[in-house]
Amino acid sequence: MHLAALPHGHRPGRPGLTCYPEPMGKRIVLFLVTNLAVVLTLTVILRLLGLDHYATANGIDLGSLAMFCLVWGMGGAFISLQLSRFMAKRAMGLQIVDGNTGNPEADWLYRTVEGLTRKAGLPMPEVGLYDSPELNAFATGPSRNKSLVAVSTGLLRSMDRPEVEGVLAHEVTHIANGDMVTMTLLQGVVNAFVMFLSRVIAFAISNSGRDDERRGNNGMSFLVMMVLQVVFGILGSMITAWFSRQREFRADAGGAHLAGREHMIGALRRLMAAHEPVDTSQAALATLKINGARGWMMFFSTHPPLEQRIAALEAGR
Repeated sequence: MHLAALPHGHRPGRPGLTCYPEPMGKRIVLFLVTNLAVVLTLTVILRLLGLDHYATANGIDLGSLAMFCLVWGMGGAFISLQLSRFMAKRAMGLQIVDGNTGNPEADWLYRTVEGLTRKAGLPMPEVGLYDSPELNAFATGPSRNKSLVAVSTGLLRSMDRPEVEGVLAHEVTHIANGDMVTMTLLQGVVNAFVMFLSRVIAFAISNSGRDDERRGNNGMSFLVMMVLQVVFGILGSMITAWFSRQREFRADAGGAHLAGREHMIGALRRLMAAHEPVDTSQAALATLKINGARGWMMFFSTHPPLEQRIAALEAGR
């Protein structure tokens, strides 16, 4: 299939096509401004709750520290979830289609998603296209009622319609399973634990030994905390990656139910045979994309190897 008729920019007079292109510089500024807004929002919330001073003259108030870490971990994750559709549109330069573009491929894409969501008993999500040679699709959004399914032009060019339907069914299943919210909850809990453990251990190290040694250790406390956050963050990412791999098997099974097992298997085989790399320029969207890894990197991969997913479908799992 060919989408040359769908340009990356806006074409006047094309009904039903809304475009969100952003130059790289603006994407970076948008990312920084958004994260700054999240930090400021959480800082204000912590100040209002009186949780911004968990270190006392007698040591750490573990209750205040736990609440501090929970607000930072869960708050940041859920704010990001609420902004996920907006950020995906801007970061990927999505073209939102509504089934009335006049372009056969774009309108077929919308109608197919519409049919799959109706079969799954879901509200209609937004449907978008982004200009990239990668073979990929993703679903995002804060809830089933406010979701987005996006597909790369490379995927539409490289797959036949039954295979694309299998991919779309997989993404619709992610929405039906509430995977975006579940991953946000898990990430928030992991973030909170990383912050809590790194601060408790750093405080214990800085306050060990004699009084004169403690004064010397205080200068190292912040550095120790940052190192521990990196280490625990890596370990935490292995937990979230493992859970993400399990949700992919469930989404494959749901996609097979909605679109047919052969369509789902055919889509995965096409992906396995393709040579186009996955675009990793938007790291924040990595968990949304098809990107199974090999070797020890598999522990950090959000998607299982494609051959394992195909084998699970063929076995009826």
